[in-house]
Amino acid sequence: MGNDALKARGVDGRRQRILDYLLKETAAQVDELAERFGVSRMTVHRDLDVLSERGFVRKVHGGARVQSFSLAETEFAQRSMIATAEKRAIARLAAELVLPGQIVVLDDSSTSTFLAEQLAPIQPLTVITNGLGPLERLRGDAGKTVICLGGTYHQHYHGFFGMICEQAIRSLRANTVFLSAQSVWENGVYHPEEEVVKIKQALASIATQRVLLANSQKFGATALHRICDVSDFDIIITDRGIAAPDLNKLREANLQIRLVDL
Repeated sequence: MGNDALKARGVDGRRQRILDYLLKETAAQVDELAERFGVSRMTVHRDLDVLSERGFVRKVHGGARVQSFSLAETEFAQRSMIATAEKRAIARLAAELVLPGQIVVLDDSSTSTFLAEQLAPIQPLTVITNGLGPLERLRGDAGKTVICLGGTYHQHYHGFFGMICEQAIRSLRANTVFLSAQSVWENGVYHPEEEVVKIKQALASIATQRVLLANSQKFGATALHRICDVSDFDIIITDRGIAAPDLNKLREANLQIRLVDL
């Protein structure tokens, strides 16, 4: 991993820890955060500026206070803060696979939310999604036809799942589906929630091309339910932080791998 990637991961990690602390304590002073995380007051101010721009905290005199989130928004916000630099880079490369006039599918993942932002200049475009994250980024875009899959709203994943969602998926067809997962282990792709797995499998079934969006932290992690084999994807996009043994396994399987630089 290059120095820039290590630096980005370190910065994102610190900001995630600051957000976790503020979510627990509600508010904190700059001096308190600087001492707790071993950085300068100026660094804390920069971190709080970024967290404020993303809507997670509100800066107040001498410190910051966490924004008032619902449970779902808090959990989704935390997921969106993990490996942010990697996810944004993956999303930029993924957007290069999309052409005007196509029909694409985005799942409920935070990486798909970043991808939705990258699709802004590509139009006309039809986007199918079960996630509120992508929907929130795409709403109001006159160049997009957005199909939001209904069903049962799952707070933790900020998206729609269940039988109604599955039935809606089965009635559609798309050019490319972009999926993420919580774990890539050996030759399988996994997720801890059975209900989420069913929807991801259904989404994968309606597209001609399947693309896995997985930052390097997903490789070697474990989760309960198997979504599919890694080889079921046409393209895998990850970052150069992926461990050599994991990368070698993908290459040995003759998979099309695209690595992003941060």
